[in-house]
Amino acid sequence: MLRPFKFELNLKQVLWGGDKIAAFKGVDIPLSQVGESWEVSGLPGHESVVADGDDRGLNLRQLLDKYRGQLVGRRVWAKHGMEFPLLVKLIDAKLDLSVQVHPNDDLARERHGCSGKTEMWYVLDAAEGASLIYGFQHKVTADILQKAVETGTLDRHLQKVEVHKGEV
Repeated sequence: MLRPFKFELNLKQVLWGGDKIAAFKGVDIPLSQVGESWEVSGLPGHESVVADGDDRGLNLRQLLDKYRGQLVGRRVWAKHGMEFPLLVKLIDAKLDLSVQVHPNDDLARERHGCSGKTEMWYVLDAAEGASLIYGFQHKVTADILQKAVETGTLDRHLQKVEVHKGEV
C-alpha cells in the first residue's frame, strides 16, 4: 500500500496575485504577487515533484509510470493512463482574473491534444462582496460576444455569483 506523497512547493507569481498563500501554507518566501500554489499537477513541464521518502525527486509523471493503477486506481488508470486527470491548486486573487472559456474533452483533444477543463472551487476565505464569474446571464451568440469584447461591455453579459468562506 502506498503512503501519501508530499510534494515540493510550487508557487506561481502572476499579475493578479496576492500575499496570502505563503502565510496560509506557513512558509517564509521573498515573493510577491503569488496567485497560485500548485499542490498536485501532472501538466507537462509543471509536474509536482515528491519532496521526501523513497520516491523523493520523482515527478508525478514518473510516479504514474512507476505505480500506475496503484496510485490512481485501476479505472482511472484505464481511462487516463499517463495523463493525470486533476490539477489541484490554491488561488489568491488580489485582482480580477481574466475571463476564460474552457473547451470540452472533444474540442480540447482536437485543438490542444489534451482533456478539457472542468473546475471545482472550494472557498477557503473571501472578502466581503467577493464573487466568481460563472457563465453568462443569458444566451450569448458569437456576434453578441464579439461586439461585447470590442466595445468593452462583456461584463454586462457575465453571471457573477457572490461567494463566502466554506462554500463550494
